Amino acid sequence: MRELLKHPVMPGLLISALGDGMSLVAVAWLAVRIAPPGQAGLWTGLAVAAYALPASIGAVVLSRFVRGLRAARLVAADATLRAVALGAVAALAVTGSLHPVLYVVLLAVSSLLHAWGSAGAYTLVAELLPDEQRVAGNALLSTFTQASIVIGPAIAGALTGLAGPGWVIGADAASFAALAVAAWSVSARRVAPPAEPASGAWQTVRERPRLLGLLVVTMVFFFLYGPVEVALPVHVAEDLNGSAGLLGLYWTVFGAGATVGALGAGRLSRFPPTFVVVAIIVGWGAALMPLGLTDAVWPGMVGLAVGGLIYGPFTAISTALFQRGTPPASISRVLAARAALTVPATSLGTLLGGPLVAVLGGRTTLLLSGLVTVGLGVAVGAAVRGRFRSRHGGIPQVRLAGLNASGELKEGA
Repeated sequence: MRELLKHPVMPGLLISALGDGMSLVAVAWLAVRIAPPGQAGLWTGLAVAAYALPASIGAVVLSRFVRGLRAARLVAADATLRAVALGAVAALAVTGSLHPVLYVVLLAVSSLLHAWGSAGAYTLVAELLPDEQRVAGNALLSTFTQASIVIGPAIAGALTGLAGPGWVIGADAASFAALAVAAWSVSARRVAPPAEPASGAWQTVRERPRLLGLLVVTMVFFFLYGPVEVALPVHVAEDLNGSAGLLGLYWTVFGAGATVGALGAGRLSRFPPTFVVVAIIVGWGAALMPLGLTDAVWPGMVGLAVGGLIYGPFTAISTALFQRGTPPASISRVLAARAALTVPATSLGTLLGGPLVAVLGGRTTLLLSGLVTVGLGVAVGAAVRGRFRSRHGGIPQVRLAGLNASGELKEGA
């Protein structure tokens, strides 16, 4: 872990995570502010989706141009594009000349390389740490993200109230500029090209059925989360007559819980990872219930805090399974391919959230998302339990570290 902590890119990743934590409030709130009357849900859904969905397009269309880049260069290219596009959004918003359509287009441009940037960051973990330390390394990156949700939304809520959301997005652009400088400086000192993968990313995943199954379940889980990013700001603004500060507080308590959960991810490696994933899905769905059942502020905040605690370890554990089950030369490609499917899953759910919120309202949409997510977790758990019983007459004690060379879980490990 010491080598990872000393890497020059780590401070830049922390700073950019803080910027994105601030944009969690600002992107949605700016959409609410500039949307035509009666269209807040629609444009909020489009804006939040545009901030993530085109990453899947970039993962496929731009693959031939970036797939040979080292991990640090992938991070640098993504950070540079984000800084430029978000800087343009900030300048237009501050001057009062930002149209909703142009806003969505610029957000879409900013996200084109984000699947590769994320893959680059987690590839660094795989390059620098031995297998048994990768969950902890992944958890460190996840903690950056989750901790930024504790601090970022609170700062964004206050700054939005004082100066407007455009300035917050400008701060996000500056944070990515700092990451770009750090990442380009590292890549300039390292010129050895990576080994060429023996097979493509999709083939690698298809050859490993358990990873393919985890990928499909993750996609559905993230899809069901998507409407929350639209429903929560609309619920705060319209149902509660709240402010950007209150929305920031909601995301802050979620981030606090998620930070604690991410830090504890390593402790869960002693349990069967399949059932850890199922427990996280069911627990997150249940945590949304207070938001959907009452307009009272405190039950919803407690629910989001508990939900963050439950969700926090998910990224570290699921990413470690992919890192361990993938040949080293293919890791960046496979992680980018994974992001190319999971990111749009969330974004498609966000796009669906716009019409759902328009028809059902923010509170009911939150309740529906929670109920269906619980149903997903129960269904997956029942299927896995039935498969293990039919094959082995019981549930094997599978540990996260128990993976063979092809990425499949070893029974009894």
